Amino acid sequence: MRCLVPVAALLLSCAAFQASAATYDYKLLLQKSLLFFEAQRSGKLPSDQKVTWRHDSALNDKGQNGEDLTGGYYDAGDFVKFGFPMAFSTTVLAWSVLDHPEAYQKANSLEDGRKAVKWATDYFIKCHVSEFEFYGQVGQGQLDHDFWTQPEDMTEERTPYKITAQAPGSDLAAETAAAMAAAYLVFKDVDATYAATLLTHAEQLMNFAVTYLGKYSDSITDAKNFYSSSGYVDELVWGAAWLYRATQKQTYLDIVDKYWSTVMYNDGFGWDSKKSGADAIMYKLTKDDKYKQRLVAYCDYCFNSVQKTPKGLIFLGEWGSLRNNANLLLICSEAAGMGINTATYRPIIKNQIGYYVGDTGFSYIIGYGTNYPKYAHHRSSSCPDHPATCGWDFFNGNTPNHHVLEGGLVGGPSSDDSYTDTRKDAQHNEVSCDYNAGFQGVIANLVEYD
Repeated sequence: MRCLVPVAALLLSCAAFQASAATYDYKLLLQKSLLFFEAQRSGKLPSDQKVTWRHDSALNDKGQNGEDLTGGYYDAGDFVKFGFPMAFSTTVLAWSVLDHPEAYQKANSLEDGRKAVKWATDYFIKCHVSEFEFYGQVGQGQLDHDFWTQPEDMTEERTPYKITAQAPGSDLAAETAAAMAAAYLVFKDVDATYAATLLTHAEQLMNFAVTYLGKYSDSITDAKNFYSSSGYVDELVWGAAWLYRATQKQTYLDIVDKYWSTVMYNDGFGWDSKKSGADAIMYKLTKDDKYKQRLVAYCDYCFNSVQKTPKGLIFLGEWGSLRNNANLLLICSEAAGMGINTATYRPIIKNQIGYYVGDTGFSYIIGYGTNYPKYAHHRSSSCPDHPATCGWDFFNGNTPNHHVLEGGLVGGPSSDDSYTDTRKDAQHNEVSCDYNAGFQGVIANLVEYD
């Protein structure tokens, strides 16, 4: 969801925003968000897995030529591995670990943060089977959605899909390059050998993105009904920004300069909109005022002029309203951390997060507080332990989810603050990796600066 900003910068009034009177345990929220990512793991689980109601699953995920495609993250309440949003989530996770290690250390979660990033990048390495060949999806969307069961009990076919020189996906390749480059920076002083591998893949994928132009959802057509891309130019800017940060090579700055002007007014941040994230990275690297101006225009407009619910949530769209809000807050948190309107933005951000975690008397974070969602649209946590049956009768029943999906951020309320805790409402009560990635980045900022 994008905030479109008029050319003239709008003055920000924060009269409607007051700092939340309540206090919340941001360190605990950071820990719980990482547990959510553990619950989304696909493949063979490690011995130090903390979410113990999950078990090995999808161990036969293979490419078209038998390549090992096990691992990675299940997307949301389903079990498809959609590479485009997974790569976005990974970039955002790596960004928060890279730029806020103090926050993760305060929460005793730095190692867990790195593991969350590596679980995805290990999978992306497997998917990148040759220079111009990358598997961008495992599982057929509608077929997967026809079943309500645990991932450990899946029996349906898991179709693999890839991009190639003949069927390109610049957006997917560039976003994955961003994830690999950001992860390189996370690991370069921790595991230099692994970091070097990540950087090699990042540079190859970025080259793939600019050499063979095209939208990934035109090549992986099954993704069109789930994560259809609106275009690839913003991903080229975003991917090149991360490669420039990782390498300082002029080649990548040239890519940013080539494409930035074509998207400079298309502000926003999310799995399909990377422009404002690129502005934040490029301002951090260059201190060029043009990037600062766009960040200010985006944050000021969204904080000041976008619709708000009666209880004060900045409302950027019905599907996953808190996800949309969190992605905005992440960009403005990073802007504030770089000295951009810090004293104005941070109280607003803290106030908005208060809405998520209890200011209204309800926490939209599963397992946080005492009043939180018990019926999230999420198959693996809802179903009873194997070998008990699950299925659509359970989905439609009144039994609460059997497992607490610690840290999962549900989609959130409607524009009038209404919300019903039911498995039947994916629009408002599903969880997703990209929901939590942005939220976790905001929480990391709050842990560091609160």
